[in-house]
Amino acid sequence: MKKQWIVIAALAACGMGAVQAQETPWMVRARAVHLDMSNHDSTGLGLSVNNKTIPEVDVSYFFSPNVAAELILTVPQKQTVSSNGTSIGTFKHLPPTLLMQYHFTGLTGYKPYVGAGINYTDISKVNLLGGAATLDKDSWGGALQAGVDIPLDKNWSLNFDVKKVYIKTRVYAAGVNAGTLKLDPVLVGAGIGYRF
Repeated sequence: MKKQWIVIAALAACGMGAVQAQETPWMVRARAVHLDMSNHDSTGLGLSVNNKTIPEVDVSYFFSPNVAAELILTVPQKQTVSSNGTSIGTFKHLPPTLLMQYHFTGLTGYKPYVGAGINYTDISKVNLLGGAATLDKDSWGGALQAGVDIPLDKNWSLNFDVKKVYIKTRVYAAGVNAGTLKLDPVLVGAGIGYRF
């Protein structure tokens, strides 16, 4: 009987050790991200949207050590639209993005990953040419990602991340479709993550 209790205690200890060794499933990151707009304009008006640096927060859930889902969030961003270098107005956009990621394991000192998913951009408060021009209310598109986490300790890590997000909108002048403006920004970010 005593031997059985010793075996049970040993198995329980091993089980607890295995649970403690597993990484926790949630991670939150905060980044500063620079948006570099591609600005492909088919209207013939020489339209472009400004580049800017924005705050970004994402929440990740790890289904396994290798597979995770990441929801990327920010606050509504005000952008300036220019025609041949002259400002013609502004709009706001809110671009949440959902990505599925593959994390490479077994490496020492850093944890690279790649991701792909979908972006939804809500476009609001459009004020172009005093109301003579407007944009679509939203945009759906793909998103690609590559990044790396550099662990600082059990919970904290540094993060570097690059994303390509496909965002486009039709441009309407006096109610007529004048063409398409593809923003398709490249987002380069750096920040810190906490896993819990």
